[in-house]
Amino acid sequence: MVGGKGTAAARGAWVCFLDETGQGRRPPRARTWARRGARPVIRVPAARGGGRVSVTGMVCYRPGQRARLLYRARLGDRHGGERKGLRWTDCRDLLVAAHHQLPGGRLVLVWDRLNIHRQRAMTTFLNTHADWIDVVWLPTYAPELNPTEGVWSQLKGSTLANLAARSLDQVLQAVKHGLKQTQYRPDLILGFLTATGLTWEGL
Repeated sequence: MVGGKGTAAARGAWVCFLDETGQGRRPPRARTWARRGARPVIRVPAARGGGRVSVTGMVCYRPGQRARLLYRARLGDRHGGERKGLRWTDCRDLLVAAHHQLPGGRLVLVWDRLNIHRQRAMTTFLNTHADWIDVVWLPTYAPELNPTEGVWSQLKGSTLANLAARSLDQVLQAVKHGLKQTQYRPDLILGFLTATGLTWEGL
């Protein structure tokens, strides 16, 4: 990672990795049980339109504190020119929530160079609030260094796997349920960081 101003531990800050994902009606496929020779099939109404559930998530770490997962999920679509329905304001609102909810409120934000992360309004917000937030940019094309990717993998491999949703509202509720379950497992959230190979000495 590059762009840090000394270690996060020395500043008493939370190291927060932010990322986004989306999920439509078509579920991730996973192995399941069925009678031998009988493929399991569940019929649902055909999906209409290009809507999807948009999720902004952030895993946060600080020595001596339990690992946290914060997120915002909502119904989104591809209209208005926004990638997967996500807007820079989704990121801003999550960062403000973290500032108020995490003890101490100081953040070191680690994320990639997605367009909405680099657009002028987002940059202005970060510069305006430089008293409580620093930014570290991940290397280009390095999702393996972002532990939030582990959250998405866990969600899509469990709660959303083979989900035969009849509506986007049902997908949204499933996403919220799966993420809330993860919030109650700080050991799992810490495991996502361990899987990246990053260490506190490097943060």
